[in-house]
Amino acid sequence: MNKYKLYKLINQNADLKDKRHPMLDKNRFMKFLMIFMWLYYAAILLFLGVVMAMGMKHSYNGVAAFHVFDGGLLYVLMIDFWMRFGLQETPAQNVQPYSLLPIRRSFLMNVYLTRSGFAWGNLFWFFLLIPFGLITIAIPLGWGAFFGWLLGWWMLLVANGFAYLFCRALILKHLAWTLLPAAIHGALLAIMLVPDKNPLDMPCTILMYDFLRWKLLPFIYVGGLIAFLYWANYRLQIGMVYDEVGKKEEKEIKHATQFNFLNRYGKLGEYFKLEIKQRLRNKTVRMSFFVGLGFMILLSTISYFTPAYDGSFMRSFICLYNYIVLGMMTLVTIMCYEGNYIDGLMSRRESILQLLQAKYYFNVLLLIIPPIILLPLMIIGKISVWMNVGYFFFTAGVLYPLLFQMAVYNNNTLPMNQKITSKQGNTAQQIFSMVILFLPIGFEKAATALLGDPWGYVFLALLGIAGIATHQYWLRNVYKRFMTRRYKNMEGFRASRNS
Repeated sequence: MNKYKLYKLINQNADLKDKRHPMLDKNRFMKFLMIFMWLYYAAILLFLGVVMAMGMKHSYNGVAAFHVFDGGLLYVLMIDFWMRFGLQETPAQNVQPYSLLPIRRSFLMNVYLTRSGFAWGNLFWFFLLIPFGLITIAIPLGWGAFFGWLLGWWMLLVANGFAYLFCRALILKHLAWTLLPAAIHGALLAIMLVPDKNPLDMPCTILMYDFLRWKLLPFIYVGGLIAFLYWANYRLQIGMVYDEVGKKEEKEIKHATQFNFLNRYGKLGEYFKLEIKQRLRNKTVRMSFFVGLGFMILLSTISYFTPAYDGSFMRSFICLYNYIVLGMMTLVTIMCYEGNYIDGLMSRRESILQLLQAKYYFNVLLLIIPPIILLPLMIIGKISVWMNVGYFFFTAGVLYPLLFQMAVYNNNTLPMNQKITSKQGNTAQQIFSMVILFLPIGFEKAATALLGDPWGYVFLALLGIAGIATHQYWLRNVYKRFMTRRYKNMEGFRASRNS
């Protein structure tokens, strides 16, 4: 098979990977939900593109609207960078399934890096850019200027995507590398926000204006940046894949904490120990926990020291995020890590039910952390005590039961110690995470609009208390439905265990 045919086959396999996942193949609701959320966010960007174009047209003393928009180029790229964490895998994560085949890893890495550059996700911002550009550029300046401007934006988004892949690979290797993009973006925000006039506004405007006029040098510079980031990603990720896939043995654990105080709870205590040890010993689970904790602290710190997140929506988002993120990191992929030893779990009667109970109690216990992190924001009045109480109980009694439904449908095993080449869940799980992160805010706003400020949060708390009080019933319901699908799920766990 020549390289072109092999390239087409790998592309075909990559396109079919998520489409053939059982959760999407058998669950029509998840298909509908993914399409709905995609259209929902596309509609928001379209609306913003039209509104911003009309609003900026005559609001800046004769300055063209696209100049004003282009001055905020770096803000768009930073938002795009952090949004990719939930939606984009690194090429190294896609190479591993082919590791036992007679295919050069260098060729595979080039294939997936090329796919990353031409991914449709790099065009998602065009739902905002196209209507904005049509109104502010195409009509007064012509189609050539419009297409040059769009091409410049696309090249910058591709470069941003490769920068994300580079940072993501480093972060997967060690969590401390999160400080690299955080420091760079923090420095850029300080430069743009601290002075009275943004010194980076004009360079960004000039760059985009040169794209619009089809000047050659900007295209060469950005093209060179893309080539450099492509090469840097190739060198970094191919080395990491060789190091991780080629390793033969793990370090022995010299000291093992027994948590003997949990022995009094029998099997439930043993599964509770399992939840604790997963986060202490297994690299993938531990990294997810610390990433979630780090983002909780980061968002809360930014909100405390700056007015950037003082809006009503962002206050609600920060509060919800702090309460749901630690549970969501593992509950969206619930049972996927257990897929590594599912046969042992299935050998004992009702062990799955006790495991689900331990998971629920452990994640409810983790809800002690968010109020501690949010305490400074409550003291200065940016987040109300009632909002904290409402989201505390709503998360434990409503959002956690929703996340536990994934236990019925998840049947793909996730590795517990691989970080670079490990799978991070499928698209359906990522879309479900986005729904859990944003839909409760709409529910909260509706409740507070109808019942008033404190009583809306009381209503959220009451719903959560009802879910907590009935947790034995809905956990048993999840267990029974899981057992109905147990053979199909076990087949999926076994098939994906070494993929």
